[in-house]
Amino acid sequence: MKKPAKSTYPWTFAPEGGTVRVKIKSGEDIRHLGELDRKMWTVLSCPVKNLEFDPACLGYIDVDGDGKIRVDEVIATANWLTGILKDADILLKESDTLQLDEFNTEDPVGARLQSSARQILNNLGLKKDSISLEDTSDNVRIFADTQFNGDGIITPASADDEATSKLIETIAGIASAMDRSGVPGITAEHIDAFYAACADYAQWQKDATKEVFPFGDKTADAYAAVKALEDKMADYFMRCKLIGFDAATASAVDVNVDQIAAIDGSLASATEEIAKQPLAKPTAEGVLDLKTVNPAWKAAVDAMVELTGFKKDRMTEVDWAAICSQFAPYIAWLAEKKGSEVEALGLDAVKAILKEDKKAALLELIEKDKAEEANALSIEEVDKVLRLLKYFYRFLNNYVVLADFYDPERKAMFQAGRLFIDQRSTDLCIKVDGPSPEISSLSGMYILYCTCTSEKLGKSFHIAAVLTDGDVDGLREGKNAVFYDRDGNDYTAKVIAIVDNPISVRQAFWAPYKKVARMINDKIDKSAAEKNEKSLSDLTAKADTATSAKLEGDGKEAAKAATSSFDIAKFAGIFAAIGMAIGFIGEFLVAVVQGAASLKFWELLLVIIGILLLISGPSMFIAWRKLRKRDLGPVLNANGWAINAKSLVNVKFGKTLTSLARFPRLTAVDPAARKQRFWRWFWGIVIALVVACGVYWCLSSGKCFKKAAEAQPEAVQEQVEDAPAAEPVVETPEPAAE
Repeated sequence: MKKPAKSTYPWTFAPEGGTVRVKIKSGEDIRHLGELDRKMWTVLSCPVKNLEFDPACLGYIDVDGDGKIRVDEVIATANWLTGILKDADILLKESDTLQLDEFNTEDPVGARLQSSARQILNNLGLKKDSISLEDTSDNVRIFADTQFNGDGIITPASADDEATSKLIETIAGIASAMDRSGVPGITAEHIDAFYAACADYAQWQKDATKEVFPFGDKTADAYAAVKALEDKMADYFMRCKLIGFDAATASAVDVNVDQIAAIDGSLASATEEIAKQPLAKPTAEGVLDLKTVNPAWKAAVDAMVELTGFKKDRMTEVDWAAICSQFAPYIAWLAEKKGSEVEALGLDAVKAILKEDKKAALLELIEKDKAEEANALSIEEVDKVLRLLKYFYRFLNNYVVLADFYDPERKAMFQAGRLFIDQRSTDLCIKVDGPSPEISSLSGMYILYCTCTSEKLGKSFHIAAVLTDGDVDGLREGKNAVFYDRDGNDYTAKVIAIVDNPISVRQAFWAPYKKVARMINDKIDKSAAEKNEKSLSDLTAKADTATSAKLEGDGKEAAKAATSSFDIAKFAGIFAAIGMAIGFIGEFLVAVVQGAASLKFWELLLVIIGILLLISGPSMFIAWRKLRKRDLGPVLNANGWAINAKSLVNVKFGKTLTSLARFPRLTAVDPAARKQRFWRWFWGIVIALVVACGVYWCLSSGKCFKKAAEAQPEAVQEQVEDAPAAEPVVETPEPAAE
C-alpha cells in the first residue's frame, strides 16, 4: 500500500476520553476524511449487527456486504455523498428532507439523482420542490403504477392486451416472483420453464395408445378404485390362506366380535372402527362373496366392480390379480409423465397455449423491463442519499470519533438500552454474541454478561452491562434483572457471567475487611458443619451401641459403653489451653497498651488511621490505578470492533452511566414515635461517650489490662492443678453372640 501524502487540511483537535481526537465540525471536514491519517481514527472497523442504527444506512455504507464497515468504505461514502451535494454542511443538520436544488447538477451522478427524485414525486402524485425519506421508503408505492420498473419481472400490468395479461397471470399462478410494485410476476426463467412443461405434457399425452387405457375414459377412475382396495384385498386373501393352512386360526382371523361390542354409541358413526375389520368373512376356499362384504367397504367394492366391468358375484384371488394386471401399461405410462406442472390447466388449454405461442412476446416484455433497470436503481439511490443525509454525520461521530458516547445528551450506536439491577440502572449496555471475559477483563471494568429474553417479541440476545458506580455485594451469576431496549421494550435479563473489577476507591477500602469477614464466616460455617456432622455421627453410634447392649440384656454394659468416651483429663486440657490463650491475648494487649500509653489521643488516632491505611492501602492503590485506566475499547473489541484509540471511562464520567437509587429522608409523623426516636439517639450518644472515655482512660493508664494480664496466668495454673487426673479407660469386651 502506497503511503499517503501528508495532509495539509487544517483539522480541529480536542481532548476527549483520555486521548486527543479530531473534531468533525463542517461539511468540508467530511469531504476531506480521506486525508485524515488513519492512525488518528478512533475505529478502524465495526460490525453491522448489534448496533442501534438504521440498518438500511449501514447496508449502504457496507459496500462489499461482508458485515464489516472499514475505513475505506467510510471514505468512499463520504466522497460520493459530498460530491452529489452542493453544500456538504447540510449533513450536520441530520435532516430527512432534501431540497431538489441542493443536488449538485454539475456532477453527472447528482444530475441523474435529481431527475430520479423528480420522477419519484411524479409517480407518487406529489407536487413539491423537496423530497423526504418518507417519500422514498416505500418502493411498492413508488412503482405501483409503472408498467416497467427494471427488475426483470413482468406483471399482468406490463402487457398491452388482455390475452397476454391473462397468460402472465396463468404462468404466475404456477411459479412467480415478487415485483417491485408488490405484485406477483414472472421472469424469463419462469416463461422458459412454463412453455417447456406445456410441450412435455402435450407430447406425453400424445404418446398414449389404446393399450394404455384398458377401460377407455374410465381407466383413471377404475385404477383409483382398484388402488383403494389393494391392501384390503391382500389382507382378506391372506386370512383365507391361514384358515386353509390351519382351521384353528379361524377365530383369530375372523371378525373381532369383542371390538364391535365395545363400540360406544351408534354403529353408523363408527365407520373407521368397523373398517378395521376384515373385508369379508374369511373362508378356507378363499372366495370373496361380493354381496356380503364389510359394510364400511361396500361402496368401494361396488365402484370397483362397476368401473372394471366384473360380471361375477364371487371373486377369487386369481380374478383380482387379472383385474390388476390390466393396468400394467397404464402404470408404465404414468411413470413417464412429464409436464405435471401444467396438468391442472387441462390438455385442451395446454394445446391452445402452444398453438398461440406468445413466448417471444413475453420475453420481449422482459427486455423492455430490464431496459429501465438503470433508472429504477437511480430511484432507489435517492433513498440512499436521504438516509445518509440523516444518519451519516451521526455515524461519523460513532466511528471517526466517539463523540456521541461522551455527549450526555446522546447515546452511542453501540448502547443498546438500560439494565435495572440491584437498585441501580446502567446505560452502558452493549449487545454481544456471547460472554468474552478473557478480553473484556482487560478493560478494567465491572461487567455483567446477561441473557435477555422476551416471550412477547420472541427475541433473545446477550448484553454486556458495565457497572460504574455502587456496591457489588449482592451481584452474582443467576441473578435476574430487567432490560429495556431503546424502543422501550422490556426483556427478562439473567446474569450468566461476571467480569470482576473495582468500581470505586471506597469499595476497595472495605474490600480486605469484607474478604477476611467472608473467609472467617466460611471457616466458621465449615467448622460448625463438620462438628455438627461429627456430633450426630457420635450420637448415632452411641445410640446403636446402647441399643445393642440392651437387646443382649446387659444394661450395665450399655450404660458404660455410652459414657465411656467422657474423659475428665481431656476437658481439663481444653480448659488449660483456653486459659493459656487468654493469657497470651492479655500479654499482647498489655504490650499494645504500654506502647500506646505514652501517646496522646490524636497521636493514637493517627496510629489507628495508619493501621487502616496499611491494610486497605494496597487494595485502594490497585483500584485507583484501574479506575484511571478503565477503557471501553476491550469490551467493543470482544464484540468484533477494531478500536484504534483509548476510550477511557473515568470516575466522574462513569457516574453518569450508572444511576443509583436515591431515597428521601423519612420523618415519623406520630409524636410518640418522634419522642421515642429522640431518647434512642440520646442514650446512644451517652453510652458511646462513656465507652469512649473508658477506653481512653484504660489506654492512658494501662492498669485494667495489666491486672487482667497478671491474673490470667494464675487462673490458668489453678485450672490445671484443679483438674482431676485422667483415669485410664478400660475397654470391656462385648460378650460373644450366642
